Amino acid sequence: MKRIIAATVVLASLTGPGFAQQQQQQKDDDPAVMEQKQKKLEAEAVDKRYKSTLDKTRQDTTATRVDPWSNIRGADDSKTKR
Repeated sequence: MKRIIAATVVLASLTGPGFAQQQQQQKDDDPAVMEQKQKKLEAEAVDKRYKSTLDKTRQDTTATRVDPWSNIRGADDSKTKR
């Protein structure tokens, strides 16, 4: 009789995690959980586009050099003529 009870307890403890996984899958089918996952995916996509836009603008600004005094200075601005 002790062996049967011990075997039943061991089998029950081994099958417990299996039932827990089935319950988790049912929770994932909840519309609220699916909505949260969708919002998370959308937020990640927006963040990825934002970062790619920042990278593009950083590359563009470093390539162009602007001289704000170019129209004020003369063509030849050497110190020897002064």
